[in-house]
Amino acid sequence: MRILIGQPTHEEGITQLQNEVNENEGIDAVLYPEGYISNENALVDACALAKERDILIITSYKKDNKDRAVVISNDGKIILERAKTLPDENIELYTPLMASYGDINIGYLLCMEILKGARDFKKIGEKISFIAHPIGVGMFSEEQFREWINEAEKIAKINNTIIVGTSHADGSYRNCGISIPISYCIDNNGDTIYVSSADTRTRIIDLKTKSVLIKENA
Repeated sequence: MRILIGQPTHEEGITQLQNEVNENEGIDAVLYPEGYISNENALVDACALAKERDILIITSYKKDNKDRAVVISNDGKIILERAKTLPDENIELYTPLMASYGDINIGYLLCMEILKGARDFKKIGEKISFIAHPIGVGMFSEEQFREWINEAEKIAKINNTIIVGTSHADGSYRNCGISIPISYCIDNNGDTIYVSSADTRTRIIDLKTKSVLIKENA
């Protein structure tokens, strides 16, 4: 499977998603950040795009001003949808945590849910083909950046699977003004395939060969 991992800026519609899908033939899936789909009308458009271009779309959308998980199959149907887990450490990850897509099982963690993944994700009890991790905005410090990558490495090893994540290119946590855009792919041994810090170029990762193609910004 070839996955396009994008770092768009926030927008009302899905123009950047449409452009990237149209410009990159041969991709099987797209991973976009938390909250990229800003409303339910844009979600309808994303479903139509997935069907038209025969691709899987993994991202997140906003409903009632709250971020929700969403995975859209290549026939335009939503195969995973749920609320984002509350940050209280005593609350376990909300389910579903996995979407079945043909013979592939796709794990899903939404933004800060990464901090609960090592504890809670293994309760799925099924083999996961890869885990997708849409992130809202960049990291607010180098310490947070390292912490989240460390957690991704642990989750990959515990579940013996690849994990991929990406944030928007713009915005900052609670509008603090500090943001380090992040994009990464960790293999099933917890080793780095790539980690991108403040480099918002699109990547295309081949999960079988673990090769990474970097697309130059226009």
